[in-house]
Amino acid sequence: MHVKTNILGLLIYLTMGAYLLAFAVSFFRRPKITWAVYACGFAIAAAAIMLRWVTVGHIPLQNLFEVMLMMGALIFPLSLFADRMLAARGYQFDPLIGAVILFPCGFVFSDQMQLLPPALQFPVFAPHVLVYVVAYVVMAKATLQGFLQMVSYKSPQISAQSERACYNLVRLGFPLLTLGLLLGAYWGKQIWGDYWNWDPKEMWSLGTWLVFVIYFHVRYQYGKSAPKTATLLVFLGMCGIICTLLLVSLAKIFAGRHSYGA
Repeated sequence: MHVKTNILGLLIYLTMGAYLLAFAVSFFRRPKITWAVYACGFAIAAAAIMLRWVTVGHIPLQNLFEVMLMMGALIFPLSLFADRMLAARGYQFDPLIGAVILFPCGFVFSDQMQLLPPALQFPVFAPHVLVYVVAYVVMAKATLQGFLQMVSYKSPQISAQSERACYNLVRLGFPLLTLGLLLGAYWGKQIWGDYWNWDPKEMWSLGTWLVFVIYFHVRYQYGKSAPKTATLLVFLGMCGIICTLLLVSLAKIFAGRHSYGA
């Protein structure tokens, strides 16, 4: 375990504490207090991002520690957007998702600073990784909506609302996944000489993208008669995202040109 005793670690633990407190308060049906505590957690997470950015001298997206730190901060604004604009239920669970995302930052991954490799000094690096980070958080939200759809079988209306919110979130996240693929292809051409290099992370990213393509087709064809069938593909897509983000980066058998993200 990598327990952090520095200021950055303290900020991460305070963020996790605020997120867990917001999750606990939500059970008392106090949405204003829940959102206020949740917002405090976000403010602390934003401070952690800025501290890391100043310390390393570049946007903190180089490795899994920094990527998941960014995801832990982005969960709040995306929760707010989904609640206000997409009528997505279950915001109470979002702080818990944020705490789970930040757990590896606080206790698993090292926060040791690393030199930025030449491949990551290309201008496309930041937007390429950032759109994927946002997409992954959005798809996690979609998966939560899919879960609420599955467990709301006693209330067809709530189940239908959750299914619609899941669809809207996937519609938001899918263009980001697509943009991430395109930016990655352009980046690969500039630094490796080809748009596609059959790297394990490229393959998993493409496979995950194809799962969501199939989801749209299945939902269009069978969404009314079998809405849960399409939602199962969202779960499968989220499994693909987890494998792309963690398994491919950490398992040596999948080592490739993206190994600097471990």
